Amino acid sequence: MTLPLDDLRVVEFGQLLAGPLCGQLLGDFGAEVIKVEDPGGGDPMREWGREKPHGKSLWWPVVARNKKSITCNLRDAEGQRLARQLIDTADVLVENFRPGTLERWGMAPDRLWESNPALVITRVTGYGQTGPYAPRAGFGSIGEAMGGIRYVMGDPDGPPVRAGISLGDSLAATFACLGTLIALHSRERSGRGQVVDSAIYEAVLAMMESLLPEWAVAGYQRERTGATLPNVSPSNVYPTGDGDLVLIAANQDSVFARLAQTMGEPELAHDPRYATHSARGASMAELDAHIAQWSSSRPAEEILSALHASGVPAGRIFRARDMFADPHFAARQAIVTVPHPEFGELPMHNATPRLSETPGAVRTAGPALGEHNDEIYGGVLGLDESERARLHAANVI
Repeated sequence: MTLPLDDLRVVEFGQLLAGPLCGQLLGDFGAEVIKVEDPGGGDPMREWGREKPHGKSLWWPVVARNKKSITCNLRDAEGQRLARQLIDTADVLVENFRPGTLERWGMAPDRLWESNPALVITRVTGYGQTGPYAPRAGFGSIGEAMGGIRYVMGDPDGPPVRAGISLGDSLAATFACLGTLIALHSRERSGRGQVVDSAIYEAVLAMMESLLPEWAVAGYQRERTGATLPNVSPSNVYPTGDGDLVLIAANQDSVFARLAQTMGEPELAHDPRYATHSARGASMAELDAHIAQWSSSRPAEEILSALHASGVPAGRIFRARDMFADPHFAARQAIVTVPHPEFGELPMHNATPRLSETPGAVRTAGPALGEHNDEIYGGVLGLDESERARLHAANVI
């Protein structure tokens, strides 16, 4: 199968999540992603994750899928020389070190462009490459706080909370991937690469909708609102008669009219308290209580069947076990399995988004440390076996 990015070589520096997830997204669509890891132990992601069957991380096979692993001591002068040789063969360099690290290693963009002017250099950091905070260490959680999303997450009477996933890192990686593809498109016209500067806090800020003009123009500060959005109603989680929960999102006027009809109360759509988006927002608590009274007298499946038939967006709140059992996940192959030496057929999410002619694919799980040393150092850089052995003995690779 031809993959849309299979003509690209990506060298991935860095570790943990934001930079490597950018590499994973590119690899999902066919790019050859060569992950450069320290010989002493590799990316700490090899050890991360809540559950570790056989002492092995279940996170690593996902974030490092579709990649090749080589070892190289980037703090060693000889390792830096090898890394520059490899970068000379690449289309993209992805790194997520603190600003100035590449420069200290003799790999500043201007120097890399001397021998590879078409190179796209994608840099993912907490605060970006410039500005007074640039030198600071920046993890995803700090970017989430600075970008504004932490403040608005949680219940009104409690402190800010976090999502149970690495939201800031994932957003920064996604924007880094987008920026990389834009830079590659621009290179088609100019013939030259450029720096893609993806800051975690800015990636989070880009998701914050009208937060800034609401404050600057209207003097409105968004606060924590729990399971709802301010003035968006009905859009909430409602109890069912069999002890389940369903999420109903009927905040558009025409959709609310269909919900009212399904509830057997079509007059609600014309009630002045609920007839418009603004009126429903002002009456949110009252309307939610009314819908909950209706939903709590019926089993979840009956509610969902009726709402789906009426064209009202509604659904269950899925957990992992629900995803494995769901026919829609199965029909769209949203979950795929990949062979793994310890775990057998290992399930994970498929490549997204879907392309009709050249879709992405999950081809391999995360590799063993240095698994591709011979292929890259021998086949790409042309080092013979004795030279590779010498570099390995010297802890360079």
